Amino acid sequence: MNVLNVAEKPSVAKSVSTILSRNQGMRMREGRSRYNKIFEFNYTIRGQPCHMLFTSVTGHLMELEFDERYRKWHACNPADLFRAPVHKSVPEDKKDIKRTLEEEARRCQWLVLWLDCDREGENIAFEVIDVCTAVNPHLTIKRARFSALIEREIHHSVQNLEEPKKCLADAVDARQFPTLGFVVERYWEIQAHEPEEFWSINCAHDSDGRIAKFSWMRGHLFDYTCAVIIYEMCVEEPTATVTNVRQQEKLKYPPHPLNTIELEKRASRYFRMSSEHTMKVTGDYRLFVCFLLMSDIYFKLWQKNFTKPVSSVTPVQRLIIFLQGLTCMWTIVQEQQGHPEWGVYAQRLLDPGTGLWRNPRGGGHDDKAHPPIHPTKFSTGESGWSQDHRKLYELVVRHFLACVSKPAVGAETTVEIGIAGELFSACGRVILEVRCLFCMMWMAHIGM
Repeated sequence: MNVLNVAEKPSVAKSVSTILSRNQGMRMREGRSRYNKIFEFNYTIRGQPCHMLFTSVTGHLMELEFDERYRKWHACNPADLFRAPVHKSVPEDKKDIKRTLEEEARRCQWLVLWLDCDREGENIAFEVIDVCTAVNPHLTIKRARFSALIEREIHHSVQNLEEPKKCLADAVDARQFPTLGFVVERYWEIQAHEPEEFWSINCAHDSDGRIAKFSWMRGHLFDYTCAVIIYEMCVEEPTATVTNVRQQEKLKYPPHPLNTIELEKRASRYFRMSSEHTMKVTGDYRLFVCFLLMSDIYFKLWQKNFTKPVSSVTPVQRLIIFLQGLTCMWTIVQEQQGHPEWGVYAQRLLDPGTGLWRNPRGGGHDDKAHPPIHPTKFSTGESGWSQDHRKLYELVVRHFLACVSKPAVGAETTVEIGIAGELFSACGRVILEVRCLFCMMWMAHIGM
């Protein structure tokens, strides 16, 4: 049986083919597109011997267009475009990819789709289906779902193929983009805003060089005369009287599991790295984060198996195991016990007597395709790593340790004082139990 497999980018096609063929007996040949190679090898799916042909697209195969008569700037009244028909077609720069799919689909019995596991990936999957079934309507169509380029997961995915989900693809075709409207509305608000001066009164108490700053509980006044009068009253009667002291426990919760965007934001904030520089430092141009088709960058850290993605962040309570059927979080922490800087903390996490361990919180976003990041291998720094490689690895490890730690506990004290009838307040916190803050406050010891 001939099986046509289609991935969303060339690098994924090559990686999955290498895993399934175990790099034995696999041969590569050219397709119509110079960038989208075809890999051939033999494999067995649920006892059925198969000849696998593995190729790829490069993101969306089709684009949405108006009919020809609506495409020119002055061809019609712009209002007519809201009712004008649209259709999907393959653009000229992807016609070679289409020809490859058509030629290979004609001689295959199955079509297996290895696309990104979110709505966008499902939409691309049905673009591939449309092209292939146009030349071979008898194809059996299957969907491979996986979250990491890991041997066990890839083999499990191909042995447990699913049906593609048309409803997810339809959701992409039906969506609207109101972003431009929001931008314009905000621009109008800024343009209509008329700035107005205001005045505020601040005071401070100096005790042996330690200064406590108090904020005016009125906030500010737009009336200059009133502000001056109140200020002069406070100057004439400067004695401050403590009117209220409140103290309450405050918790600093652990961060959500680390995702790609947050990694870039933190690299920028902590290390002054731009997103582009972060990508250049940590990867060659192969694959990015969840390996599933969103970028052509693959972290060298992941390539060397020092960090890898895990299952998608769910909005509900996260399961104890990040990767289904793979590494347990407890094991991940165990591997970090030997590190000279955070190893002791990892040991304390694993000690039931400390009560430090807690399961990670679920995030508020789940795109079903791009999983958060965790460490998979212990290292004190590879000899070939740059300083930036080491910093990013440390960020990943410490963030993970914070995720499985209980909240830090602090005491917040609010003091209110009265001066000439005016109230001022100051607030301060004292850390009582560090817990997850041990990992969240790590910037200081690396000079940030």
